[in-house]
Amino acid sequence: MSEDRRIREIIVAGNGLVGLSAAASLKRRIPGATVTVVGGSPGDDALAERIGTMLPSVTAFNHDMGLDEADVFRMTGASFRLGTLFDGWSGAAPAYVHAYGEYGQKFGTTSFHLHWARQARMGKVAPFDAFAPAAMLARAGRFVHPQGETGSPLASYEYGVNLDPVRYREMMRAYARHLGVIERPGAITDVRLASDTGFVEALLLEDGTEIGGHLFVDCTGPAALVRSRLDDRFEDWGQWLPCDRVLFAGGPGLADPPPLDKAVAHAAGWRWESASRAHGSHGLVYSSAHLSDYRAERVLRGASASDPGAPVSIRQGRRSQPWFRNCVAIGDSAVSIEPLEWANLHLAHSALDRLVAKMPDRDCAPVETWDYNRETAAEAERVRDFLVLHYVTADRPKDDFWRDVAAVPPPASLAHSLGLFCERGRLPQYEEETFTKHSWLAVLLGQGMLPRRVDPVIDLFPPDQSERVMLQLRDHLAAMAPTLPTNGAYLRQLPPGAQR
Repeated sequence: MSEDRRIREIIVAGNGLVGLSAAASLKRRIPGATVTVVGGSPGDDALAERIGTMLPSVTAFNHDMGLDEADVFRMTGASFRLGTLFDGWSGAAPAYVHAYGEYGQKFGTTSFHLHWARQARMGKVAPFDAFAPAAMLARAGRFVHPQGETGSPLASYEYGVNLDPVRYREMMRAYARHLGVIERPGAITDVRLASDTGFVEALLLEDGTEIGGHLFVDCTGPAALVRSRLDDRFEDWGQWLPCDRVLFAGGPGLADPPPLDKAVAHAAGWRWESASRAHGSHGLVYSSAHLSDYRAERVLRGASASDPGAPVSIRQGRRSQPWFRNCVAIGDSAVSIEPLEWANLHLAHSALDRLVAKMPDRDCAPVETWDYNRETAAEAERVRDFLVLHYVTADRPKDDFWRDVAAVPPPASLAHSLGLFCERGRLPQYEEETFTKHSWLAVLLGQGMLPRRVDPVIDLFPPDQSERVMLQLRDHLAAMAPTLPTNGAYLRQLPPGAQR
């Protein structure tokens, strides 16, 4: 009989939100394995641990984990969110909303945005987000769960959440323990490698003990305490994403939190505002080459009326091979990016799903880890492109920071997407996309980008016909929003378990 080579001992390094989420996910989906969490919480530069504003994918992750939405909301003080208001990114143009879901409705088989772009060139069209149900609800401070038949306005959007990340971490800790995850206290002081294979054999803890395993999952933040012992290859994205500092400030929770957070551009980067029932969150993301830490602190204090903590240094980029030998880096250990568009925890959750789907045996065959790394790189780089998109299409020529960003050619993959769009409004979509075509269009059109020429596929629809259908849709959405409950009122209508 052949030797059983299945992975039975999984060690998760990093006792923070990402590590506990990884441990719980692995234990739930591979119940025959022993899963142990070791080490302390990641440092302050592990942004996935600190950002409570989350993409719609978090609801799917929680559902797949067997977590009830009502329980998550009760334990974390969460509230619903429908998108982000971007203010000051496009010069004199008005603020726009990047909401989650569809913008407009197809004209037959023709994409709505092509009709909108034609009408925009003629100078007679409402803002693009006026045709997105989620954006209209968000601007009005309203929320209901998606509902109705496919094609109806209230069925065509998704929602994310705002929550207290500290409460979420403690909820995940309790759930991991419930599933049988073992916690071993004590900081990691060293990593022992096998002399013949270079695989990780054991982690040494501060009390002098060591713990071995078959697979090591590094969730220790950008330091990557375990994965970095195997190699230090890292792809730096600083030329495209030059913000290298983040300031955080807190605030009180709100009984009626807005379903719309804000990302406000400023002379050396951008700042955010968001709130849940449990807490408020403010932050400033900036380039230290263009703004001193002292002045950054004054900017955030003035905007938030709160005292910021110490600035956090970040190095944006990704580990070249997050999975190498028998060690896989997850979350900030693999990809470090600013919180623009809130993808930090999403990338960790996505990597966990991919890890379980591709779980090898103890040999960790290179052909299997290669495929994991290929998909992970494709996803991370597409998120990078989406973030860079905000900078390269911004219109702030008076600021040195924004002129410097505009002077750097974008990544080749983003340049290709921009080239296709600018030619006739088309966009490529790839297998490992985090953001939909609607999201890309929300930013492109919201920041004033229009294709050079009208795609001939819409010639079957005269402009007056397009205008008539668009006006009907806009007016319907505008009339519908005030009839729905506010975000706070809807939260109070949820089952008792979901209320704070």
